[in-house]
Amino acid sequence: MSRDSVTLPTTAVLGAGAMGGAIVSGMLAPHVTVTGGIRVTNRSREKAAATARPGVVSLALADDPDANRVAVDGARIVIAAVKPAMILDLLREVADALADDAIVVSVAAGITTAAMEAVLPERVVVLRAMPNTPAHVGLGVTGIAPGVRATDADTTLIESLFRTVGETITLTEDRIDALSAVSGSGPAYVFLFMEKFTEAAVGLGFTVAEARLMVESTFRGASELLAQSPSSPTELRRQVTSPQGTTERAIAVLDKADLTELFERATAAAIARARELSRS
Repeated sequence: MSRDSVTLPTTAVLGAGAMGGAIVSGMLAPHVTVTGGIRVTNRSREKAAATARPGVVSLALADDPDANRVAVDGARIVIAAVKPAMILDLLREVADALADDAIVVSVAAGITTAAMEAVLPERVVVLRAMPNTPAHVGLGVTGIAPGVRATDADTTLIESLFRTVGETITLTEDRIDALSAVSGSGPAYVFLFMEKFTEAAVGLGFTVAEARLMVESTFRGASELLAQSPSSPTELRRQVTSPQGTTERAIAVLDKADLTELFERATAAAIARARELSRS
């Protein structure tokens, strides 16, 4: 699949762990140009060495305690990709080293744009981004919530960055917890369904390897079929469900479980926990 070319300004990724690393990989795609290059920071020398590659300056805090400040010097975009409990301390650390036109983007759950704005100079723009784990393979969904200082142009620029790892949805911050409950936690729901489906297949006498092959290939094939089809999931399900057939009988059992109500309760629990984290 070809993609439109993307040009991004100098970008610093503070904390190139799992998600930070995925974002860096997206920016290194052939259709992406980062003028001024990419700077990343990690705690250890070993992780910094693993992140280093052409176009990426990788800095270790173990070698230079000021590595985060060095990384943000002159960077237009700064991605804060450390754990939520560390975000505000990190921003305080780099605040006076940020460029005048810096855009700071946090990918941490529970830390509001208002909290980030409170510890940064007024000249610094803040946004929140909530990518999900399929970003690792360029198929993520990222929710983007701009802070009060962000202009439409700022938001568009950050949308361009996160489109290097998938699709984006821009929304108001009061909706980001709900997005996280759907697309952020969503991969775990899919993996849980696959896990239980595999256990059922093993219960029918298949080996674990056979069960995994059937379940995982079926999910992958069904997802690709949906991606390439103009039809909705509802229509595709109907095409598989012959009247009075075996699939219809199985679907009837699933319908009795009231999956809609179950997912509503599950997402409500995720949203409630996200709000608890925000308050703490």
